[in-house]
Amino acid sequence: MTMNNDVQVSVLGLGAMGSALAGALVKAGYPTTVWNRTSGKADDLVAQGATSAATSAATAGDAVRSGHVVIACLLDHVSVHEVLDPLTAELAGRTLINVTTTTPEQSREMAAWAAGVGVAYLDGGIMAVPDMIGRPGASVLYSGSAEVFHEHKPLLELWGMSTYFGDDPGLASLYDLALLAGMYVMFAGFLHGAAMVAPAGVTAGEFATMAAPWLTAMTGAFEGFAAVVDGGDYTVEGQQSLEFSSLDHLVTATAEQGISTEVVAVVQKLIQRQIDAGHGREGFPRIIESIRQPA
Repeated sequence: MTMNNDVQVSVLGLGAMGSALAGALVKAGYPTTVWNRTSGKADDLVAQGATSAATSAATAGDAVRSGHVVIACLLDHVSVHEVLDPLTAELAGRTLINVTTTTPEQSREMAAWAAGVGVAYLDGGIMAVPDMIGRPGASVLYSGSAEVFHEHKPLLELWGMSTYFGDDPGLASLYDLALLAGMYVMFAGFLHGAAMVAPAGVTAGEFATMAAPWLTAMTGAFEGFAAVVDGGDYTVEGQQSLEFSSLDHLVTATAEQGISTEVVAVVQKLIQRQIDAGHGREGFPRIIESIRQPA
């Protein structure tokens, strides 16, 4: 193993994700100090060769002092401030890479806070579950300091494919949450379908064997939708019209199955708003206008 003794790293927060990030650093030979509010979570990492700070707020400062690069992977934006606000003196002159899930505005606020205390700041959005860290398919989105990103890219690449979106600290979070929005709505759609067929004696597993290839094939429509949205012309020939896309029959069938119509009803509302505005013959991508302008 090649030791990276020139970069001392501290990881604050050893939940499932923080432990995975720290574990990848330790495995690669980075001198790594770890800290967690709850005692015991550092034991496995210490056995691998990390140096564990104690669990009190005071020793979070010890952890920060031991590292040139500080990784924050905590519960939320509030917890980041709770841990770091008392440590401004220890943090000054160091690099902070914050991969805690935050909103874009919270990321920008954190970057401004870091600048105010003399800390170089990079914000990250992790597009992976803990077991994926360091494996193909994992990616982490970054924005903020370009200097930090490029200087420490070898470290960042240990976790997954690294993509930099520019110096606006909120952009990584924005992309992260936008991608998650698409994922969760897709998951909800799958579960809605599974609930629809369940009264007919179809298991969720049986439905999944049909849904997975179908939904995978349908993602091929994204590029066409994007071209229409970016072009701003919803009358382009070849599109399925909003009138044809009406989900009234789907809402009715859902109700007939005795399950909630909420998932499909929200999409139907987006469609109907555009039909009511006189755009019924235009293409389905036009529902983005309903999303852009909340009712």
